Amino acid sequence: MRELIANAVAHRSYLEPGNIQVAIFDDRLEATSPGMLLNNVSIKKMIEGYSKPRNPAIANAFAYMKIIEKWGTGIPRIFRECRDYGLPDPELIDFDGDFRVNMYRNNTNKASNESINESINESISESLNSDEAVIMDIIKSNPQISQKEMVTKSGFSRSKIQRILKVLQGKKVLYREGARKNGYWKIL
Repeated sequence: MRELIANAVAHRSYLEPGNIQVAIFDDRLEATSPGMLLNNVSIKKMIEGYSKPRNPAIANAFAYMKIIEKWGTGIPRIFRECRDYGLPDPELIDFDGDFRVNMYRNNTNKASNESINESINESISESLNSDEAVIMDIIKSNPQISQKEMVTKSGFSRSKIQRILKVLQGKKVLYREGARKNGYWKIL
């Protein structure tokens, strides 16, 4: 994870608006940085150890501080470490002007986690009224849904949705992660 964040800071485009985003989900960690890959840099080359620093001053400072070892070793090291820990290979994605690395959890305990999640979801569902349950189901299907979309899907007024969201957050079953425009709902 440290390598992912160091790479995101050293290789992001500071000419693009936006922030480096690190999101943790049940099954993966996502690190996204603004700026697509530079010319002559491909995902295949990166996995093989090719590197072309977008921000050489930052890369040099990181090397001086021992945050990075040398150019081109970070992505292969991430793949090697994931394999050493029995994790699936990371996924490198160049999309819509951003670059993302997804690191996935090991799914050996998936059945155990699913049964725990089911019992937690059942106890949460029991403490919700029908309107709150409708909103929770909508959010489960799309954690990045906007309040405007919730109005369309639920048929509730916007003020009612805002009131329900506030109650759900007060019950500590839901919270908003990230900015209003680019954030998402996290069910606890």
